[in-house]
Amino acid sequence: MRGTRHCSPLRIVPLLALLGALLLPAGTTLAPRAAAATPAAAPVRVMPLGDSITGSPGCWRALLWNRLQSTGYTDIDFVGTLGPQGCGQSHDGDNEGHGGELVTNVADQNLLPGRLAATLPDIVVMHFGTNDVWSSVAPDRILTAYSKLVEQMRASNPGMRILVARLIPMNPSSCAACAQRVVDFNARIPDWARATSTSRSPVTVVDQWTGFDTATDTYDGVHPSASGDEKIAARWYPALAALLDAGPGDPDGPTDPGDPAGCTATFRAVSVWQGGYQGEVTVTNGSSSAVSAWTATVAPADGARIGQLWNGTLTTGADGTATVTNASWNGTLAPGASAAFGFIAGTPSTAGAPSADVSCTTRAD
Repeated sequence: MRGTRHCSPLRIVPLLALLGALLLPAGTTLAPRAAAATPAAAPVRVMPLGDSITGSPGCWRALLWNRLQSTGYTDIDFVGTLGPQGCGQSHDGDNEGHGGELVTNVADQNLLPGRLAATLPDIVVMHFGTNDVWSSVAPDRILTAYSKLVEQMRASNPGMRILVARLIPMNPSSCAACAQRVVDFNARIPDWARATSTSRSPVTVVDQWTGFDTATDTYDGVHPSASGDEKIAARWYPALAALLDAGPGDPDGPTDPGDPAGCTATFRAVSVWQGGYQGEVTVTNGSSSAVSAWTATVAPADGARIGQLWNGTLTTGADGTATVTNASWNGTLAPGASAAFGFIAGTPSTAGAPSADVSCTTRAD
């Protein structure tokens, strides 16, 4: 029987490639095609939204911007149809803080959609309603305006993330009732936020009221002084940083720091001595889900300043307000679980009994 002959297949070289190789000068090699450059990610666009407390000049924005930059949050862009108004330090001053505006007028006149279209924010940082409270507008009507603005934000960006402030206190000489009106309105905000928030477009309440003193932190009972700007920036920072860490459209963003069911922080003085004390703050996860990280804000009373801290990482603002993030080993908290950190605070000779305003935010696991 005649054997079958097996032949190896010939390697076919494309004719054009072969001719090109033959025509190249001796010693010339073909360089591989360069890989296409990966386009840089667009910066996160943050709109500060409100009235003159935000925009005229709103120097808390400069403090917040520079604190974000110094802690590594550099890929951000503050946006708004208004430009910077000084403040004595370099910062991205774009904003949407229109002096004298009422949030109810902005909603009724549909002023926000055009501003959103011109700036396309990813995050809105909103302190809005002071002029409405001053004008004795009912809380229900202000919250209806809030809801309309949120709808317009989501029409612009379905994944819009929104930080809403409990308003700073107000006590102008021309409005004796304003102080209580702010208290009454602020009490309504957390329930509104819970009803309005969605996993895709969370609404987070940031408590700007607690620990803010109109006598020392404003220059006219309404608008923040330098110390007031420091406090406002210090309260916005952890909530905004948590959103930036979570990334766009992340349904596992921070829980509402004004919602006791999400995160609670409590303070106690462990021991006291002349010129200082040892304090402890306990952060508790009150939600039904595990969290992987927490941030606490501590504003010591009577001029006390935290000088030493353990079981967390400390950042201190110029006004003494401390921001504490979890250590590598105590950030994960099961539902109902707690973590505590301790600190040493120095106090002036005139200080009373140790106290501090504390709040917290968490990130879901």
